[in-house]
Amino acid sequence: MESDAAIKRLSALAQDSRLAVFRLLVKTGRDGVAAGEIARALKITPNTLSAQLTILANANMVTSRRQGRSIIYAADYDAMSQLLVYLMEDCCQGRPEVCGPLADVAARVACCEIPERPLS
Repeated sequence: MESDAAIKRLSALAQDSRLAVFRLLVKTGRDGVAAGEIARALKITPNTLSAQLTILANANMVTSRRQGRSIIYAADYDAMSQLLVYLMEDCCQGRPEVCGPLADVAARVACCEIPERPLS
């Protein structure tokens, strides 16, 4: 990932309601949720939510699709993963205590189970 893309994604998340929207979409899963449901859940006016979703979409942090009369938004898990990898790829520098707590969190989250690697 280029640093410009990382900065754009981090900037998109660096605001209270946009971060709340993104976290809600992460919790919702890949199926996503209608914009109206997001607005009700977070008590955000529709026009404000629309602006927030546009910023997140322009940073490639969310995807959208039309379903009937609704637009369904979902977190872009690939973009989120790329950003996390970019932030962490040079983390430890031979010192596992630096990244150990993050590995512990990832190991506790059921959806992030790390498959066992076969011994070479």
